[in-house]
Amino acid sequence: MSTVPIAEALRRLEDDGLVESRARAGTRVRVHTDEDVRALYELREALETQSARLFCQRATPAERHEIRRLAEQLDVLFSRLAAGGDAAFSFAVHTQHVQFHMRVAEHARSPLLGAMVERQHVLILNWLYDMTGRRTPLPPGFHARLAEALVSRDVSRADEAMRGHVRYGLMEISREIGTLAASEWRERRASGPRR
Repeated sequence: MSTVPIAEALRRLEDDGLVESRARAGTRVRVHTDEDVRALYELREALETQSARLFCQRATPAERHEIRRLAEQLDVLFSRLAAGGDAAFSFAVHTQHVQFHMRVAEHARSPLLGAMVERQHVLILNWLYDMTGRRTPLPPGFHARLAEALVSRDVSRADEAMRGHVRYGLMEISREIGTLAASEWRERRASGPRR
């Protein structure tokens, strides 16, 4: 294979924040810091609350019905996942979660906003699935309540509900990153100084 498509693929992965390149050191998978996660969730919050506001104003009755149905399905899937599931099921549930948010963005009828929401979910899905997974069950009806706010035609309510939804995810993942960072620090300390 030519090095041109490989270089292009690595450039795209670097643009998405999945790998990092260093001169004379090569390319490696990027290890995200707590600050990286917070910054990305702040961007996600801004994008998705605007998506929620536009959805609330622009969605058709059929699209509102679809969002309610998808939210109810997600609540069932996350409930099953909390009861136990393998990696493939976890991946399927989180993929469905991303699709729910993408449908909200699609029905907001702002193609650029939808493209930006989609790009940010790539990293969030990877963090949820690869690094932490869901350690605690979601509150009952978590997505159904979000859907009710989205279909309410009350823009402020939709904004507030989506903001709370995104912040809940940030709170959970920040807790997991803190736990991982603390355990890594303990492992390094136990193994002695680095050379």
